[in-house]
Amino acid sequence: MLTVLCRRDEVSADTPLRVERDGMAYAVFVIGDGYYVTQDECTHGPGLLSEGYLDGEEIECPFHQGRFHIPSGQPVAPPCTEALRVWSAQVIDGRVCIDPSQ
Repeated sequence: MLTVLCRRDEVSADTPLRVERDGMAYAVFVIGDGYYVTQDECTHGPGLLSEGYLDGEEIECPFHQGRFHIPSGQPVAPPCTEALRVWSAQVIDGRVCIDPSQ
């Protein structure tokens, strides 16, 4: 079952969007023509990725400046070593949706 996170026009190419649904916080990104969704909390500490610095396909955590590759969730710069949880985003009728059970 798909969950609507936001409208497509709520996400900008230079700023991630934080969305909370059913007790989970997500970070929604747009890169080129694609939409990507990761967990919002950094795997290394209390930083929120939706408040981080976006550079191409990478997000830098504002807490310790570790970096993640957004499409894969893989860490690309220390101190982060644990991958982010990611969801496949679908745009349906102008809304960004995911399957939270994925």
